[in-house]
Amino acid sequence: MAPPAEPVDLGSPFFVGIGGAGMSGLAKILAIRGARVSGSDAKDSTQVLALRRLGCTVHVGHDRANVAEDVSCVVVSSAIREDNPELVVARERGIPIVHRADALARLMDGRRSVAVAGTHGKTTTTSMLAVGLTSLGLDPSFAIGADLNEAGSNAHHGLGDIFVAEADESDRSFHKYAPEVAVVLNVELDHHANYGSLDDVLDAFEVFAGRIVPGGTLVLSADDAGAGALRERLAVSAPTLNVVTVGEHEGADLRLAQIEASGLSSRVTVHGKAVGGELVLAVAVPGRHNASNAVMALAVGLALGVEPRRMADGLANYQGVRRRFQLKGEESGIRVVDSYAHHPTEITADLATARGAVGAGRVIAVYQPHLFSRTQQLGVEMGRALAAADIAVVMDIYAAREDPQPGVTSNIIAHAALDNGGLVRTEHSWSDVAGSVAALARPGDLVLTMGAGDVTLLGPEILDAIRARSTATR
Repeated sequence: MAPPAEPVDLGSPFFVGIGGAGMSGLAKILAIRGARVSGSDAKDSTQVLALRRLGCTVHVGHDRANVAEDVSCVVVSSAIREDNPELVVARERGIPIVHRADALARLMDGRRSVAVAGTHGKTTTTSMLAVGLTSLGLDPSFAIGADLNEAGSNAHHGLGDIFVAEADESDRSFHKYAPEVAVVLNVELDHHANYGSLDDVLDAFEVFAGRIVPGGTLVLSADDAGAGALRERLAVSAPTLNVVTVGEHEGADLRLAQIEASGLSSRVTVHGKAVGGELVLAVAVPGRHNASNAVMALAVGLALGVEPRRMADGLANYQGVRRRFQLKGEESGIRVVDSYAHHPTEITADLATARGAVGAGRVIAVYQPHLFSRTQQLGVEMGRALAAADIAVVMDIYAAREDPQPGVTSNIIAHAALDNGGLVRTEHSWSDVAGSVAALARPGDLVLTMGAGDVTLLGPEILDAIRARSTATR
């Protein structure tokens, strides 16, 4: 799916999969800028309804007839299959086909752009930046892969000169951007359909860093091994690049000197010349990884010229992102939290955060693996990570865009968790999960639903099941 040779007209674009996290954000910004936006999605959703309220024409279901004659281009993501009927008719008619990253790059033109990349933490860090800069009155544009709790939106067309975007490495589409400030939070092997080794991933991140405009800045983790390997490469390939390191490592330019956890929030003390010695930053979300994300966002603000204490004040207004350790509710003394974690590193971080927040209770992890390819390559590591939960409920694999692979099931994960001392229950029926979890949970426990698929819908179901069980036993 090669990009068009020349920039195309985005005046009347058609989005295939317009309700997706990334696509809906671009559609919103284009609609606000005056484009005649249309598109399709497999089902109605809150994003689809929001787009219709903006005047977009959205069809439910994919059909050749959805693509009007006056469409100027068809926007797709890498998740769209080649035999999609709307993509097929675009080829037949000679309608330009534009990857979502090309469309986003066009929207960022003329702005001071910030691109946030990394295997984990992109959405959270991008969201922190959007909230922090907005609360300071800078009115940035932003495009994020999830909805902000504060704004209830994943995108905004701002009147300021800053554009903050989440940069996706999964298909190398982050090579489309030429940011003033780039962020690399971490570098690990993932997205096995596109990357065969960690060296392949490092190659991609090296190209991304090389796209930073002259005089720009790379904000890089000082703690992550993959980021360290990237820095070594850049010392050779881009020796004049301005690199700012962030982390707990003693040599970091902005060093996290002390992190104090308190329930579902934390405070981090930052040291470094750039902040004038010592700075205390309040973080309204829990976990060491979120403290690190907040300081990465602080470093971006400094690179953009924002005074450090002012940026810290702005970041204190951040209240989280949907699906990033999001509290869904509490019933009978049992809290239910939802997480997007689907990679072993993310699972480990969120279980550690849950352990810190649960007190004397137990952590019950409800995990839905995402993609057969990821489960094949990382299933054993996922199981090892899940063994840290008091109880792990392992669901079937959420296929997303992939077809099943022989022998690849969630049992790979369950067996690995058992082998590492975990207490595991497998559930092969989505509709049975809520009742099973309600039967397991007791007052003081924290239930953590985890995964990138439709496991996110289980939170309210679990709360209802707990409520029904409590009523029945009174």
